[in-house]
Amino acid sequence: MWERIRSMLVKEFIQGLRDPRMRMMLFGPPVIQLFLFGYAASTDVRNIATAVYDLDNSVASRDFLGRFGHSGYFDIVEHLSEETQVQDLLDHGRVRVVIRLNRGFEEDLRAGRTAHVQLIVDGADSSTGNIVLSYANRIANQFTGQLREERWTRLRGAVPMPGQVELQTRAWFNDNLESRNFYVPGVIATLVTLISLILTSMAVVREKEIGTMEQIMVTPIRPIEFILGKTLPFALISLFDVVLITGVGVFWFEIPIRGHLAWLLLGAVLFLLSTLGVGLLISTVSRTQQQALMTTFFFFMPAMLLSGFMFPIANMPRVVQWLTYLNPMRYFLVIIRGIFLKGVGLDILWPQMLGLAVIGCTTLWIASRRFQKTMA
Repeated sequence: MWERIRSMLVKEFIQGLRDPRMRMMLFGPPVIQLFLFGYAASTDVRNIATAVYDLDNSVASRDFLGRFGHSGYFDIVEHLSEETQVQDLLDHGRVRVVIRLNRGFEEDLRAGRTAHVQLIVDGADSSTGNIVLSYANRIANQFTGQLREERWTRLRGAVPMPGQVELQTRAWFNDNLESRNFYVPGVIATLVTLISLILTSMAVVREKEIGTMEQIMVTPIRPIEFILGKTLPFALISLFDVVLITGVGVFWFEIPIRGHLAWLLLGAVLFLLSTLGVGLLISTVSRTQQQALMTTFFFFMPAMLLSGFMFPIANMPRVVQWLTYLNPMRYFLVIIRGIFLKGVGLDILWPQMLGLAVIGCTTLWIASRRFQKTMA
């Protein structure tokens, strides 16, 4: 039995690695895609192109706008002189934010009245728009607080100001709240899913297309031996990609990995049981490699959307939330982010490990039953 499996392993490795282009496809694109996603998958907003329309042009208005310019979030690129320029700049996308101060801004502040400021935000991207509004509110509140403190000092002299509430915040696991630390581990899980699915889904159907399936069927090899010989090489390649992509994420993007690497590899092995089982099932039901590739992406896109990688599962409808429990990517994302960011171990992650084990064994069993019927 082991001799036949070893022969299948040697055959698959030779067939997969003898072509230089195939070797490049196995190890090059995962790293390239990680670089692309690592820099692109970020919700941090910096250097927002901003235009200012200052009708007051006073010391107070310049001080207020200067706080925006020096915050690191807003990049003031235009100073407007006419109302019509606001619409034109937003329509052409040259700015994302316009800050408009009316005449009398400084006079209202000196008189103790409320000075109104209009903030016009390009709301086409609602997520970015909400972040911009939160930044602007924070800057405006700091400006208002400083004005009140200065006025109280002038009126009361050295008398202490009334007590106030100061909120002290602390973020655990991701101190600077950098979105890259959250998304890059998710990108690792996504790339491993795609690689293992594509490799496995092509495994059996390739034998059908080149006409060697009939030759394999007349050999003494049993279905379980054929399945192991087909999937083990891709499992080893996928595990190597896990280590490779993790190394790039840690050493290039400086993503902290606070947990033990052994738990990450264990989670990856359990996760690969599921993806290899799904890929093998796709390969048995497909007649051509084109069909297998299309079916793979038909499975991959919903799995990614329902995994919590892009959208929080808690925000999904209740029925869809229950459906995500059938998605192995949901469990693996919890594992990989828990190990990277929280440093937790098996005592915390065992429910996700168990879920992956159950899904993986079930999908492999279904795929093997389907393959035995195919060979019969």
